Amino acid sequence: MHPEIEFELMKNHASELRRAAAEHRRVREAQRGNKSERRSVFGKRRSA
Repeated sequence: MHPEIEFELMKNHASELRRAAAEHRRVREAQRGNKSERRSVFGKRRSA
């Protein structure tokens, strides 16, 4: 494979991982709140 293409794939993968980590952090913070807050967070994500 071309090095440029490999580099672009790696960059895209890294940004996906960062996005997933940020979402995971939001979920963990919501779980630290009370249960009704957590439900509302997941409800919003499902409807979005």
